[in-house]
Amino acid sequence: MKKCNIGCIGCGVMGGALIRAIAKVVPASDIYLFDTDAAKMESLAKELGANTAKNGCDVATKADYLLLAVKPAYVDSVLADITAVVPQNEMPLFVSIAAGVKLEKLKKAALTKARFVRLMPNIPALVGEAMIALTHESDVSADEVAEVKELLSKAGSVECVPENLMDCVTGVSGSGPAYGFVFIEALADAAVKLGMPRKQAYVYAAQTLKGAAAMVLETGKHPAALKDDVCSPGGTTIAGVAALEEYGFRHAVIQAAVAATERSAELGKK
Repeated sequence: MKKCNIGCIGCGVMGGALIRAIAKVVPASDIYLFDTDAAKMESLAKELGANTAKNGCDVATKADYLLLAVKPAYVDSVLADITAVVPQNEMPLFVSIAAGVKLEKLKKAALTKARFVRLMPNIPALVGEAMIALTHESDVSADEVAEVKELLSKAGSVECVPENLMDCVTGVSGSGPAYGFVFIEALADAAVKLGMPRKQAYVYAAQTLKGAAAMVLETGKHPAALKDDVCSPGGTTIAGVAALEEYGFRHAVIQAAVAATERSAELGKK
């Protein structure tokens, strides 16, 4: 990848996860961090060997690509501060992970002086297994999109989607790991109830879900076909699947994703 400087405003869990991944692609000496929580910023900078900045404007003047990893409520003020100081011809390409905040709103907050890529990552970026959706303005070039995807390559898989799917992505993959954690915890609780030690139960439950996901991705088979393959007539697995259906498991998962999607859309209107 060609040499470029990377900025990050917001060193929280997701911002930190993505910057740690980016630090595996570009030298940490080319990364500039800012967070209003100075201790958090200093800790991440020390961990990576990255640079710290005085404020968001300082980051923006140094960066070619700027990861905007602040909460949606702070996006307007951060962009207003930057656009008031940084000339348009010196603006970095902003890469926003603010949930629900659409490109149009980002552009308006920046007084149309900046260009934007919008991401919806998820927390498995911490272990390099994220599913990251990317959408962008029409004036962002194909080369720039390719560079953003390369920067994120160590965080997980990156796919471009139309912006009208970003709320859906938020409900499915953005929030999806939490649904998986709940399932793993419940399966482990069942194992403990049935006599398995707690620590061992978490390993069995987590590895089982990991293996099932790998089969879907690697075989290309429909999940229903994979389920059918392991449900022998009158067997143990079909008995368990029938219980899931009886207690509304499938409906609960669908409604969870719908609720998260609707919340993402609500955030985008504020």
